[in-house]
Amino acid sequence: MSFRTTLSLALLLTAAPIAAQAQDASAPTAPAVTQTEPRETIEGQLSQERTVIAVPAFATPAVTTVAGLRTDNLGRDIAKVIADDLERSGLYAPLGPGSVRAIGMAEVTAPRFADWKARNAENVVHGFVRATGTGGFVVGCYLYDTELGSELVRQGFEIQPADWRRAAHKCADAIYSRLSGESPFFDSRVAYIAESGPKGNRIKRLAIMDSDGGNHRFITNGQALAISPRFSPDYKKIVYVSYLNNRVRVFIYDVAAGTQKLVTESGNATFAPRWSPDGRQILYSMAVGGNTDIYRVSAEGGTPVRLTTTPGIDVGGSFSPDGKKIVFESDRSGSQQLYTMNIDGSNQQRISFGGGRYATPEWSPRGDLIAFTRLGGGEFRIGVMTPTGGGVRMLTNSWQDEAPTWSPNGRVIQFFRTTAGREGKSTLWQVDLTGVNLRRLPTPQDGSDPSWGPILP
Repeated sequence: MSFRTTLSLALLLTAAPIAAQAQDASAPTAPAVTQTEPRETIEGQLSQERTVIAVPAFATPAVTTVAGLRTDNLGRDIAKVIADDLERSGLYAPLGPGSVRAIGMAEVTAPRFADWKARNAENVVHGFVRATGTGGFVVGCYLYDTELGSELVRQGFEIQPADWRRAAHKCADAIYSRLSGESPFFDSRVAYIAESGPKGNRIKRLAIMDSDGGNHRFITNGQALAISPRFSPDYKKIVYVSYLNNRVRVFIYDVAAGTQKLVTESGNATFAPRWSPDGRQILYSMAVGGNTDIYRVSAEGGTPVRLTTTPGIDVGGSFSPDGKKIVFESDRSGSQQLYTMNIDGSNQQRISFGGGRYATPEWSPRGDLIAFTRLGGGEFRIGVMTPTGGGVRMLTNSWQDEAPTWSPNGRVIQFFRTTAGREGKSTLWQVDLTGVNLRRLPTPQDGSDPSWGPILP
């Protein structure tokens, strides 16, 4: 596991057992990760009642203030983020810091298991926060099985004050992965289009936030219309389309530098840019002379390569995780349907044959499924199918749900929902692959066209 050096968030690993580390309970060293066999997969857990997990406020050896953050308040905030993350997964029923007693430093590595069993908690999360003396914090995180009285997870992080939410998400990810047997997804970000103003004259700005809506910020100022954002595989950049004064441009925005560069520009309608898995190519669609086709261009710019040539509207689409195929939508059969092709445009095959029309396909990062929007009966619904078109399952049942995007572990799908009526408000939502655990994401304004990035490095 690694973190971006700009975050100064380093995982601290030690091999000594916890008992040895905690000899000085007032200042324990940051704990290490302990790997043990996972329980069962998420499918088995979803058929059961949610697991109760106690998450008391993290302890602190001494109340210290760093950059305006008190270690005791930070301990409660970190515990709350962890509890909220676990609750959002739909698998767990956390007892957060507001509903359980606080713990002291001595309990961090020596839990009073009887207390937690009395609260019907199958697991308990303990942790600590202490100032480093150099302007940062050390955060320790532990997961225990209350019935067995055993430790399941240890993690420790040295962080800068602004990065405390990342430490909380990383801790929640470790807990989720250990208990569910699934890959993590909490420590990730979402790019989306923030919308404001009347329906006929919407201001659309590029925005990014953590997967839970935290650390929100706007990227563009709204002077130009921004649509179709997508994070690069390394999280350093966002590709999106900008419309201003009849000029249509595909930009790549550098998140750290706050700068952008032009990839391609046209007087024709251009939309739906997508990264290749290696981050070297951009897929996009462009309408020329009444015909819309899919093109591929280097992320550095240059001459685009046209991939489709059939009459009609071909819109891409997304790459398979191995970069060998592209799924896209086309109306060449008379209505919008889903197709796959090789990355050079060869071997184009239709894969959707159910009722209605199909649009906005997105390949799962696991490679096993393709998410899509199905249009039929006056409704837009989110569904999934296998890459060959089998196993179709609809996950939502609302008036207008569209534009699915996958969580990093391929278990949750975000999309945007538009309400009926004159205002047509759009909001961000997510649902898991069972079609349950439907939740709205908090955003300061209306939101559309989400793009869920990978796990942060």
